Amino acid sequence: MSTEILSVGSVTAEAELKLHLAALLDEARSRTLALLAPVPVAELFAQQDRLMSPIIWDLGHIGNFEELWGVRPLGGSIRPEYDSLYDAMTNPRSTRDKLPLPEFERLLGFLRDVRAGLLERLNRADLGDGNPLLRDGYVYMMLLQHEYQHDETILATLQLKLGEPYHPAERRALPGGDLRVGGMVTVPAGEFWMGTDDRSAAYDNERSRHQLHLDAFQIGVAPVSNAEFMKFVEAGGYRRKELWEEAGWAFVQENGIVAPKHWEQDADGAWHTRSMDRTEPVNPRRPVVHVCWHEASAYCRFAGLRLPTEAEWEKAASWNPATGEQAIFPWGNEPFQERRANLDQLAFMAAEIGAYPDGVSAVGCHQMIGDVWEWTASDFVPYPGFQAFPYDEYSKVFFGPEYKVLRGGSWATRPGAIRNSFRNWDFPIRRQIFSGFRCARDI
Repeated sequence: MSTEILSVGSVTAEAELKLHLAALLDEARSRTLALLAPVPVAELFAQQDRLMSPIIWDLGHIGNFEELWGVRPLGGSIRPEYDSLYDAMTNPRSTRDKLPLPEFERLLGFLRDVRAGLLERLNRADLGDGNPLLRDGYVYMMLLQHEYQHDETILATLQLKLGEPYHPAERRALPGGDLRVGGMVTVPAGEFWMGTDDRSAAYDNERSRHQLHLDAFQIGVAPVSNAEFMKFVEAGGYRRKELWEEAGWAFVQENGIVAPKHWEQDADGAWHTRSMDRTEPVNPRRPVVHVCWHEASAYCRFAGLRLPTEAEWEKAASWNPATGEQAIFPWGNEPFQERRANLDQLAFMAAEIGAYPDGVSAVGCHQMIGDVWEWTASDFVPYPGFQAFPYDEYSKVFFGPEYKVLRGGSWATRPGAIRNSFRNWDFPIRRQIFSGFRCARDI
């Protein structure tokens, strides 16, 4: 929004915000459908893995969620009978292929009807009133981020696709890396502000902004690379019980895990990996991806290091020691640009370490946003002053030691769904997500 428009008055500013939101919603839907365009319709209904929904369920859930939060609060309903189909809490992923899911064309019609209803209500909504769901367009930003997140879930499903791999319609070329990038950077002791008080886009678990004191620590300049993780693999790290916590050791033993997911070793002992339809020798300069929390933790023990806490991660990403200020992104407060990070899906793989010097954080960390989600040592717990909004099932019901926090987004994350304060979480055994890590140590 331009300052000229903002200065005209609140009515014009609100109208401009509505146009902006409508354009973002249209672009989000176009991306979702573009990702699905190369996939035969029959395969959209397939259960590719018990950990993931059939893709057609994700698509219907996007529409149902939009109806629940963008249509019904302002009156009216499109297909209330779909509520039971797309309730994520009552339908585990592994059973969603057994649901009576609508055929593809009917589902597309549902999505169009919901979107028409949403835009009609957006046009008459008061985005400046006292309703926190509508104020500053919050609910529309929530719907956008929800669709963005399901796009990433769909991509994780497509990476697991059985039989013929997913062939992207286009691939964006990635810049080359920089072999000089590596080592660790020292973050000095002191206080910093963690989280946010933003209520226009941030989720409830990112609030409230609070001050923390951290002792000095060191953190990896970059995520752990394939070359570094290969040392762990070749040193027998998956066979050394002393490197693993009890639960992690049981997990890798029960599942016969000997390397990151999607790594395969040929008859000559060379390792290859696959990203969608592209199989190549493991690139030593890319971040390791598709490792679970237990693998990350075991590697850290192997290297004599540890995982950072999420507070340490956020301080390294957001805090400027020269000014004492907090930034929205590692590079500052300016919006995402392709030269700053590998986000927005269309590269379909992680970039090499050091590929984005324009995205370095104030303390000197590379690629803290984009490429791979980064596991932290922290359990997913509420911040001081946490209040669930607008529903308990987004964050509150997941708080506890069962989940570990991930930070920073991946190549499959859309720019509108990530910031330094964003918190992701998952079970410590999950490897199908686009997850890696960086190391830390005490000083």
